[in-house]
Amino acid sequence: MTRTPLRLLVLGDSIAYGTGALRPGDSLGPRLAAELTADGFDVELRVLAVPGAVSADLAAQVRRAEPFDADLAVVVIGANDLARFLPPEPTAAALGRAVTALRARGTDVVAVPAPDMSTVPFVPAQVRPLVRAACAQLQQRQTAVVEAAGGSVAWVAAEVAGAFGADPAMFSADRFHPSSAGYARIAAALVPTVLAVARARRDEAAA
Repeated sequence: MTRTPLRLLVLGDSIAYGTGALRPGDSLGPRLAAELTADGFDVELRVLAVPGAVSADLAAQVRRAEPFDADLAVVVIGANDLARFLPPEPTAAALGRAVTALRARGTDVVAVPAPDMSTVPFVPAQVRPLVRAACAQLQQRQTAVVEAAGGSVAWVAAEVAGAFGADPAMFSADRFHPSSAGYARIAAALVPTVLAVARARRDEAAA
């Protein structure tokens, strides 16, 4: 059986890059590529995410990705915007522009909104409700701009936050980035959306 080719691009921040994973194969891109391969795709993976990136940095990543001519891009962004207290409107607008540019090239996009930073261990308990509210505000704005630009949103923040809040092993030694187990949990939450978008592209090509 002929396998369907799929050029998979991962953009964004340290979570997209895999900071905290014990092995490169434990990070998000390879895990998603493995799931797509198991579903019958012949995957070529390119990870152009940059640790520490904020949403405004996506424009440079999108430009670097242009020669790759990706079929599907997964964009994970927002944690550093929140950590640096950047305002949600321009932050979301930068993500919207990145999705618009990718869609203009024919790339399908799955965007992963900002995580719930209130689960980070060193966030004081008394400010966690405020942090959770700030995260929710950015997540809502990100969702709106991604959908307006023709992308898909993987609404996994609540599911992932529950897992990370319940199990400290989801965090790496720095108590900020995911561990290998944490990346496995994030990937598992993302897989249904990523597979759905990839399959729809495959079906459209076959029609």
